[in-house]
Amino acid sequence: MKFRVERDVLAEAVTWTARTLPNRPPAPVLAGVRIEATNEGILNLASFDYEVSARSEIPAEVIEPGTVLVSGRLLAEISRALPNKPVDVTVEGTKVSVVCGASRFTLLTMPVEEYPSLPNMPEVTGVVAGDVLTEAVNQVTVAASRDDTLPLLTGVRVEIEGEKVTLLSTDRYRLALRELVWRPASPSISTVALVRARTLNDVAKSLGASGDVNIALSNGPGVDLIGFEAGGRHTTSLLVEGDYPPVRRLFPDETPIHAVVARQPLIEAAKRVSLVAERNTPIRLNFAEGQVVLDAGQGDDAQASEALESVLEGEEISVAFNPQFLLDGLNALSTDFVRLSFTHASKPVEFTGQESLEGEDSKEYRYLLVPIRFAN
Repeated sequence: MKFRVERDVLAEAVTWTARTLPNRPPAPVLAGVRIEATNEGILNLASFDYEVSARSEIPAEVIEPGTVLVSGRLLAEISRALPNKPVDVTVEGTKVSVVCGASRFTLLTMPVEEYPSLPNMPEVTGVVAGDVLTEAVNQVTVAASRDDTLPLLTGVRVEIEGEKVTLLSTDRYRLALRELVWRPASPSISTVALVRARTLNDVAKSLGASGDVNIALSNGPGVDLIGFEAGGRHTTSLLVEGDYPPVRRLFPDETPIHAVVARQPLIEAAKRVSLVAERNTPIRLNFAEGQVVLDAGQGDDAQASEALESVLEGEEISVAFNPQFLLDGLNALSTDFVRLSFTHASKPVEFTGQESLEGEDSKEYRYLLVPIRFAN
């Protein structure tokens, strides 16, 4: 096996393909990246850990076709460190020679015959714009649990009904919902999948800038695999098994009280006030006619407060939030104003975006946050 490839092209492809390799692979070969050089002048790179697979295709000058398996992380580090010149790769027995300018590296090969077969990419279920997918994933995954002892809540529930896709996530303290429009392969499609939040984050970062993203769900009674493809890169992931809790019903049907505040000033004020909030202590928001006052700290501890202009409809109300959870919800919105909708001071508060101080809010993205009880 022998080929020549541009350094930047190789480095980018190997780095992307090796990004999900496990730190402690159950079998040594799973730490490898498989490289196949074809007579058509294409390099196929692949990685797989029995949960997530990744494949990328890049052009190369193939002198001798063949397949080899080498340490993915080591090859990624080497390829990024090479000078900006063409890279010649040659397989000689159990060793791989990497030559670039005056730099020369020799890597040991792994037994490629022991490498598992990669899962096939399912048929494309629909197509979504990469920037829309990236924004939606960033908005929803902030509320997904990071506690692996509750695997169901580390996933994002994906509900597909024709042209509408709804993403839902919760960690029991907050709930995020985002609706978006895509182009389904079948207009009558109706399905549900539970996708790992880290998989969606990875796809958003690595494929979101590549234009349209093809999404593929395996068909049949047990939908257990999801795939994403864009720009010559493919990745698949097993779905999370289990029944997601019925979280939609947590959104209130009616909210007799709501307040509207300029979003960016609220973010900046919350950051300042939270500087005196000790670990696990909340920020309090006191809404009255014409203003909201943020404060934190009490007694002999450091204290801070700041007032901002706001519009309040309904009676005055005070709530307290985990500072980081509050900031996560505010940062996930992209509008100039945020509407906070209340049913009661002790009940979850719904955050939605609004384009101006007056008018209606958008329900495209909804963030529900459980307040912290505090003594008055």
